[in-house]
Amino acid sequence: MKKLKSLALGGVIAALYVALTVALAPLSYGPVQFRVSEALTLLPFCLPEAIPGLFVGCVIANFFGGYGILDVVVGGFATLFAAWLTARTSNLWLAALPPVLVNALVIGAMLHYIADVPFLLVCGEVGLGQAGVCYLLGIPLMKALLARGIIKGGGPK
Repeated sequence: MKKLKSLALGGVIAALYVALTVALAPLSYGPVQFRVSEALTLLPFCLPEAIPGLFVGCVIANFFGGYGILDVVVGGFATLFAAWLTARTSNLWLAALPPVLVNALVIGAMLHYIADVPFLLVCGEVGLGQAGVCYLLGIPLMKALLARGIIKGGGPK
């Protein structure tokens, strides 16, 4: 029963990630992005079950982004790695750091390659957008979920 609950939770997180990304598409894709769905990348801090859901959600959402299979694969694995790191952080403020740094570097490098934009510029743009989402939306979201008892605890398991 626990595995079924984890699978269902992962599916809900994936669906929410895709819905938010696609619904807000003008903001979600490109070198300058504010992907609201990335606020969910802090969930692994309290819910390790969120890791596969974020991965699947990102993979599906990136099919709609216009950068092709490279974005689907690279973006998906960047999200997977960042979520895995987030689950291993010791406090909520540090939990927001892996998605910011991994996406700034990995997605920045990919966009530099695909769109031939200056590497440091695109890393900065992706990183700033990601920091905005994680710190301005993700941390308040997590605090609200924790305060209401919707999720519990946090930190390395």
